[in-house]
Amino acid sequence: MKTVNVLIAGVGGQGSLLASRVLGRLFLNGGFDVKVSEVHGMSQRGGSVVTYVRCGDKVYSPIIDQGQADFIVSFELLEAARWLSHLAPGGQVVTNTQQIDPMPVIIGAAAYPENIAEKMRAAGAKVDAFDALAPAEKAGSGKAVNIVLMGRLSRYFDFPASAWEAALRETVPPKFLELNQKAFAFGKEA
Repeated sequence: MKTVNVLIAGVGGQGSLLASRVLGRLFLNGGFDVKVSEVHGMSQRGGSVVTYVRCGDKVYSPIIDQGQADFIVSFELLEAARWLSHLAPGGQVVTNTQQIDPMPVIIGAAAYPENIAEKMRAAGAKVDAFDALAPAEKAGSGKAVNIVLMGRLSRYFDFPASAWEAALRETVPPKFLELNQKAFAFGKEA
């Protein structure tokens, strides 16, 4: 199997690390060699957080270089644009349309860019942009955006629903499992 590279980008506190663990568990359970790398940035202060998940027959490095990501999963529009240079030709962006103001916007030194999804498409990217916050809230918590995005991402893989279910069960704490199962289903159906 060709190595599959998934870059997960978000803002601190959005659950990108849990999302990367779910995806890594899915690939590991599928019998693949898996490498996961976490780059935190200023995650505890709402800064950019990125994780790399790579799987294949043999994966030697956890790092995804520019132009190598088959998928960019983004919890926030600006983060998708920030990491777009890492997208491989023909790669897919799956992004939440939620906008979280970075510090320069908060202090008034900059404006949040407009029409980000359209600009990424104009640059040649395939972009699946949708509101992941509403289905997360419907599932029971706005914090479940990460798992809603995993549900959406599942549409691009051939793993059966039971494999995703097992990855969730093995990764998510039991007291949050039902909420996350709902979030995953809503994301897949969105």
